[in-house]
Parts: sequence; structure tokens; C-alpha cells
Amino acid sequence: MSELNDFDQELIESLFIKYAKINTRSNPASPTVPTTPGQVELAQAIVEDLKNLGIKKVTYDTDSGYALAELPGNSDKALTPIGFIAHLDTADFNAENISPQIHANYSGDDIVLNRKKGLALSPKQFPNLKKVVGQRLITTDGNTLLGADDKAGIAEIIGALAYLLKHPEIEHGPVEVAFGPDEEIGRGAKRFPAKAFAARFAYTMDNGHLGQIEPETFNASQAEIRIKGTAVHPGDAFGLMVNAISLANEIVSSLPKNEVPEKSRGHQGFFLVSDFKATISQAHLMIMIRDFDTDQFHQKERLLETIVNNINARYQEPRIALKIDEQYQNIGDTIRQHPYVMNLVLDTYRRLGIKPDITPFRGGTDGNAITAKGIPTPNLFNGGDNFHGPYEYVTTEAMVTVAKVIVEILKEHVRQFGHEDRRPVSFDNR
Repeated sequence: MSELNDFDQELIESLFIKYAKINTRSNPASPTVPTTPGQVELAQAIVEDLKNLGIKKVTYDTDSGYALAELPGNSDKALTPIGFIAHLDTADFNAENISPQIHANYSGDDIVLNRKKGLALSPKQFPNLKKVVGQRLITTDGNTLLGADDKAGIAEIIGALAYLLKHPEIEHGPVEVAFGPDEEIGRGAKRFPAKAFAARFAYTMDNGHLGQIEPETFNASQAEIRIKGTAVHPGDAFGLMVNAISLANEIVSSLPKNEVPEKSRGHQGFFLVSDFKATISQAHLMIMIRDFDTDQFHQKERLLETIVNNINARYQEPRIALKIDEQYQNIGDTIRQHPYVMNLVLDTYRRLGIKPDITPFRGGTDGNAITAKGIPTPNLFNGGDNFHGPYEYVTTEAMVTVAKVIVEILKEHVRQFGHEDRRPVSFDNR
């Protein structure tokens, strides 16, 4: 990483600070696109910053809420365009009046974030802080989140573009970038303007530590169950009452006891009862279904259908209505069909001396919707930590490192032209 000093650290840090101060918290109750005005403000600021760098093809797509840009290739080779993507919004935590705090040459000691609230950032509680001693640590003031998820990703991508413009001697293919809304509520990427994005494959720069690559996500469904009971006076209930609460409890108790989030990790899937409202006369349940393995995922869906059907069979008329909506598919199924997308990154990490950390992402990313649109998109990392709360932090050096990784991916893409690595992709670290 000896070339880090040649990256514009001041630019990357200043962009991050500027973007972090804009309240872009998304709102699932809003019908607008994006769901909050701050996201539009940030997207338009990014458009202006890209134009000021000298990038000519820059647009803000009002239909999708995406800021899009392209840096043309400068190679005689017919290099496949590569995309890099980050999101505009922040999670469901206070994002009003964000005040990033810079701790130059971090000593490794506790940092008091907010004395009034008694909040401190301590390596005893967060051991990863020991890895950033001596760096420019950026934290919250204890009142808000920071927004490193994913404004660090935005600043890093722009920092990489700035480096390429500063060094026209670096050969590279076309670079497509996109910054989109409402990732935190799973809505924005469904509108991703794939036709305006020329990349054949892409990477989201979101969350995660140095060397991480997330080529898998859950398959995901949301099950909604409505139960109709019959409420009568308990003294006259024999043979007449149908208690919706009891039927709801029977459904939940019929699910596998150990297939729940608090008892699963790695590639293990789960059921999660996320909402349960019930009276004797009616009940309403929401159940999340998750699994990496597609066959096991569908088995989970069928198990829930069987449980409901067996209960309904006891009654003359069905008492339970089940609706299962599939939300997204595991991106790993597609990426396995396009091994170069992952092997290019692994080769880049090894060339840079970065130890790859292949991690299944126990959730969904913008990459799910974008991959479904025909653009394989695993997630890499943005170098921050403790996301979605007042203990969130990132360092300037980490953001510069990510910008360096982006540039090196483009350089490795040139090196492998004509003999792309077609090895079958492995999703473990062995």
C-alpha cells in the first residue's frame, strides 16, 4: 500500500465529512423516490462534485433516484466495463445534525463521544479499534450515527476516479459508478436503471473490513399469515370456540426450534417471527424465511405451507390464509456462473498483499436486485465499523485504501485481458 500517499486523502476525507453531514435517513413510510429529500440533496451534490472533477458523463435519474457517471476507458483493448456502487441513505437511527469528529493520530485510548450521555468509544468494548492506532479516526459526537454506511463507499469511489483522472497513464477500461437511494429499507435497487449502466458486472462498496468479499446473500421470503377465529363466551365455548391465538401459537411451535436467528450463523438459515398480533377472533403473523441454500430455502417455504394446510384440514372451512412473497435470491447462484467477477477481486487482493476474507452476508444488499437485473454484483468493503449507531467510525486511511483497491481492480482487469481467470469460484477461505 506504498502508493497511498499519492491518493488525495484530503479530498476523500473532505467529501466524506461533507456527505456525512447531510441527513439521508430513509423512510419506509414515504411513497416518494427517494423516500427522503436529503437523499436527493446528496445525489445532486455528488453530481456536481463529479462534474468538478472533470467527468463529463454525469446524470441524476429522477425516476430511480440514482446519480450515475461514467469514466471512459483509455485502453485500445475491448475491456468489459466494470461498475462500482454505493448507497445514499443511512439506517433507522438519528441522522439530524451529524457532527463528525476527527481524532488525528488516534492513540488507542478511550474516546469520550458524549460526556453528558456517558458514551465512550473504547477498544475494550470494540477491539477492532486497536487496528487503527495512529490513523485519522472519524467518529460521531454520540448523538447520531456517522453515515460511514455508506458515505464512506461514495467518497472512496469518487477518490478512485480522482486518482485515475490525475494519472491518465494508468490503462483502464470503462468505469461505471452509481449512487442510489433507500438501500437500508430494501427499496432503492429495485429501480436500478440497468439500461443506463453499461457495466457487465459490478461491486457494491458497503460495510465490512479490509479484504472482505461477500459473494453470497440469503434467499429471502416474507410470509404473512391471517387467522380467523370464532369468539364466544368461554362458559359456552365447548365445540364452538376457535381461538386464533391458539392456532397462531401452534404454527409458531411447529417451526424448527433451532432454526432461529439467535441460534444460527454462517450459512445456517432461519425462520423469524417478526410480528405477532392476536385476539381470540383473529390473528396476524409475519414470518421471515431465510436460507443460503436454494433447495433448503424452498423446503422452508413448503414446511410452512404444510403446517398451515394441516391445521386448515381440521376445519370445514379454512381458518388460516398464508401468503408468501419472495423478496430476493442469493446472488451466489449467479456469481458461481460468472467466476471471473470474484476471482478478479481475489487476485487483486493477493497482489496487494491483502488477505481475502470470503464471508456470506446474512442479509440482502443492493446487489440482490442489481444481480437479478443481469449485472452480477457481490459486495466488497468500505473499511468502517460499528455501523448504524453512535459508535460508528471510519478512518481516512481506510477510505484511501479502498480507493486504492478499486484502482487496482481496474488495473488487474487490464492485466487479465484475453486470459481471464476461469477457475471455478470457491466461497470459502481455504
